[in-house]
Amino acid sequence: MREHLHDVVVVGGGPAGLAVALGCARAGMDVVVCERRAGVIDKACGEGLMPGAVRALAALGIDPPGHPIEGITYRQGTTVAHAAFRTDPGRGVRRTVLHDALRAEVDRQGVPVLPATVTDLAQHSDHVRTGRLRARYLVAADGLHSTVRELAGLAKTGTARSANGPRWGLRRHYAIAPFTDTVEVTWAARSEAYVTPVGPETVGVAILSSVRGGFSEQLAAFPDLAARIAEAEPVTPVRGAGPLRQRTASRVAGRVLFVGDAAGYVDALTGEGLALSLTTAAELVRCLAAGRPADYERAWKRTSRRSRWLTEALLWTRGRPALAPRIVPVAARAPRLFSVVVDQLAR
Repeated sequence: MREHLHDVVVVGGGPAGLAVALGCARAGMDVVVCERRAGVIDKACGEGLMPGAVRALAALGIDPPGHPIEGITYRQGTTVAHAAFRTDPGRGVRRTVLHDALRAEVDRQGVPVLPATVTDLAQHSDHVRTGRLRARYLVAADGLHSTVRELAGLAKTGTARSANGPRWGLRRHYAIAPFTDTVEVTWAARSEAYVTPVGPETVGVAILSSVRGGFSEQLAAFPDLAARIAEAEPVTPVRGAGPLRQRTASRVAGRVLFVGDAAGYVDALTGEGLALSLTTAAELVRCLAAGRPADYERAWKRTSRRSRWLTEALLWTRGRPALAPRIVPVAARAPRLFSVVVDQLAR
């Protein structure tokens, strides 16, 4: 008996992969998800959903609980720059809560999620195979260090690093009532700390840095923040991710398509990762539904262009010792310019 041919196999059960699975199911496609990790999936993440991400989730029928986010605040010493979102608020949402909401909807749609590890990939003229699964297309949503990207031969090596070298992220949650209704970004010499309210009694603290070190060591670069949370109880273990920048030669390799961090990643500096994953996932589904998978590369570039350019520009400035200390002062002295930039990030 000939093996069943699915329309789509999605590798990776994070937000990007589950968003693709939902979109495909609602478009009438036969889709299955492969995710080797059991239970609710957590990840080192700033957890601040930009307004665009909230809207993208709503389009999928997802409305996860969290804490409203009204804008972005930059801090450097006594200098403060603030910009409110011009339209809808964003939302601070625990990554586990977001995964729970997406997975529940995937289950309601009847999409199978298999506890499978992908270790092989073979493409044919009319299908792709991994393990015992056959599908017309395979979507790789397996994260920064994508196994499928390696199997497809699309990983790019070379100078895939920022001017300060590779960057890494750490995150921990604290039991403390939110002391801000924005995502607060505090700038130090070679790192940034992100404070995101994610519930009535919980804040997340994420640190991005070009210097390797433990969470306590990294937090020491932010004495004001460290003092503010000194009496708060840590309620989650430290999670890490990196190196953050990952390059890929293309988002389409025959019948294999890439989405989320697996499609290539610049940096978490602007906090747009989830929004970009969700919007590009919608573009991928649209291309598959139209029977034009090759169009996805152009759609991905168009959809991600603004985010990539803004992140690259800010990261380039961040890596110049003469310019980096001026980022927050310029934002504070030019609030209209800062508001325009934040508005671009919020879309």
